[in-house]
Formats: sequence, C-alpha cells, structure tokens
Amino acid sequence: MLRALKSLLQDPPPAMAFEISEAGIAAARIGARAELDFQPLKPGVLAVSPVKENVLDPDEFVLTVRQLAGSQAARKRRDVALILPDFSARISVLDFDHFPGDAKEQAALIRFRLKRSVPFDTESAALSYVAQAPAAGKTDVIVVMAPLEIVSRYEAPFRTAGLNPGLVTTSSLAALELAPVHGLSVIAKLSGRVLTVLVREEGALKLVRCLELPSASLDDIAAVLVPTFVYIEDNLGRPAEKLLLCGFGDETGEAARHLSEELGVVAEGLRSPLGEPGENNAGLLGYLRSISKN
Repeated sequence: MLRALKSLLQDPPPAMAFEISEAGIAAARIGARAELDFQPLKPGVLAVSPVKENVLDPDEFVLTVRQLAGSQAARKRRDVALILPDFSARISVLDFDHFPGDAKEQAALIRFRLKRSVPFDTESAALSYVAQAPAAGKTDVIVVMAPLEIVSRYEAPFRTAGLNPGLVTTSSLAALELAPVHGLSVIAKLSGRVLTVLVREEGALKLVRCLELPSASLDDIAAVLVPTFVYIEDNLGRPAEKLLLCGFGDETGEAARHLSEELGVVAEGLRSPLGEPGENNAGLLGYLRSISKN
C-alpha cells in the first residue's frame, strides 16, 4: 500500500497526483507541464488521526474528488498518486544490527519492534518500509505504518471516481524531494497544529517525529525543535547545518528569524521550482519534483 517513492519512478508517472489535508485536496495533472489545482473541503469533512476515522463526510469527499478528477473520471480506470496527511500514519526510522534478507522476516521484525510504540494493532496495519544503505555496522530502515481501514477510506473516493491509487505515500516523505541531499539538515513541516520533523544526513533519513501541538505558536514549535537539535548533536556527532521551514505561510520570515536565534542554525523556507510549498501541497510539489528529476 504505502510503497517507497523510488519504486514508482521506475514506471511511467500516473495521470494525476493528489495531496489530501483537512483544508482541501491539492491536485496535479501530469504531462509535459504539470497543471496544479486546489479544491477546499468544508470544515468537518476530514479529521486527521492515526487511530480514529478520518473521513467524516464521505459524500462531500467523493464530490470534491470528482470535481478535481474531471474528465479523468470518465475514462477507463487510471493510476494516480495519493499523498496522505502525515498524522494519519506513523513514520519511523528503525535501526537494526542485523536486518534479514527475507521479506517476511523483515516485516515480522518491524511489526514486533513497533508493537508497543504505535497506537494501533501492528499485525493488521498496512506496512511499507525501505532499508537504507548500511552505515557503522547498522541498517536504518524507513517505516510507514497505518491502520488499513484509514488508508482504504482515503482511497475509496478515488476508486469510486474511476481512479486507482497506484502509489500511496505521506506528505513529508514526498516533500523530502525538495530538501538538499548533502549535509545535515532538519525539515520542520507544519500543517494546522501537527508538526512533522525530519532529520536528513547526506541523503539518509535519520529521524522522523510527527506530533500534534497544543498550538501552532513559535514557542510550542521551539519546545519540540530544541531537544531534537540536542539529540542530533549527541547522536550524530555534529550540529545540524540548516533548518528548512514548510507550512508557516506569511510567518515564514519571522519564524526563521526566531528559530535561527533560538537554535543557532541557518533557517529558511523550503522551496520548489513550482512555487512555495505550503501546509497543503508540499508533498505534491515534492512528488512532481521527483518525477522531473527522474
């Protein structure tokens, strides 16, 4: 279900890509030139959660998907890429002294490791993972896990509209394509009151945190980032070189100044050739960037 982005890049890109958030659905028709669109959702249609029903108004959700799909829905079923909110799943980076070669053993080991740290049943959850290149005798594995029912409810309106979600991923993982590969950087992606923090070193993902904040104030955001930066220096042996902000909107400049002083790091907004990545479209822009690069 949630396959790694790189696996899709071996095949022709889908006809369309969609990113879902509580605020609405961002869409792109993929061709020689991507056509971007955004359709807002009425309040209460979605309530993103890793443990509860996310789609509260299926009829309104289906209607919005059909409006964005347009003529695509009238043709034969076609593959699309679907980008889910970060908070609807659990993203982890697990380290293993020995990671088995057999896929069944890998999945069983990952489910066992996450059994006590995720708020849902790991045995029945949808699971996707990719092992990164071994380093220092260990293998870091990027894992995405979500309740199967939550994923299927997100997919259902697209299938109803004649579209097949051939790739399902999460916003922050797709947005990684917009971040620099070299160096040690941190991405702080804000969507409502949900903050996702990703730590990337020389292209390898080292840490992912996704949590709902008491508020979207800079003080609450800094309260998460300060111990994260301490962790980075203690565990990776050097300080982070850059903080990339996404989803801060008009407050990006002020947030960059405040957090730069607080953390002692260069802070700036995440960028995309197709426009400024925001809280509702960063994953979509990252996905389009991955297509153009590959």
